[in-house]
Amino acid sequence: MRKLTCIVLTMLAIALVGCVTINVYFPEAAAQKAADQFIGTVLDGSGPKTSSTADKSAPAPDNPPPARQPSAMLLDLLVPAAQAADVPNLRVQTPAVQAIHDRMRVRFQSSLQALLDSGAVGFTHDGMVAMRDAAKVPLSERAQANATVADENRDRAALYREIANANNHPEWEAQIRATFAQTWIEHARTGWYYQDASGAWLRK
Repeated sequence: MRKLTCIVLTMLAIALVGCVTINVYFPEAAAQKAADQFIGTVLDGSGPKTSSTADKSAPAPDNPPPARQPSAMLLDLLVPAAQAADVPNLRVQTPAVQAIHDRMRVRFQSSLQALLDSGAVGFTHDGMVAMRDAAKVPLSERAQANATVADENRDRAALYREIANANNHPEWEAQIRATFAQTWIEHARTGWYYQDASGAWLRK
């Protein structure tokens, strides 16, 4: 009888594992928070620099979590990631991200801000920048302006890719880019240009 019980429990465990689907959803709220912090410090220089959205310093809850049922504990042992996979954190603080941040901050202060203020350059709908009206840049400075745009776009592409890879989800890159694209536009200052979803230029 005891042997039969063990067999039944083993079969039940196998069935449970077969039924569990681990879905790691893109952490949209965490990505939005990361974008706000990153872009805010690049454009405004205010607040903390890039940091992980995982709140590791949060105080411990006053009440301990309720005891888990044996069946749930068994499932956690069988599929350790199942419990945590539903609400993933987003890792943002890496040496590569910090280096990109620092380059973008210096570039913004030295050249990109003036190009945005003049209307020569604007934010695109896909998280990049583009030359909107080259005539607003003196002919002698256009080569440097184009180099600034190219360098900025190179860093932005690297940023989105690095955040996705740092979280072991390269497939998130497009979603991270989309989140940052919207946030760049939200942080745009009055008078700056940006593209709508169709690619048309609008002035904030």
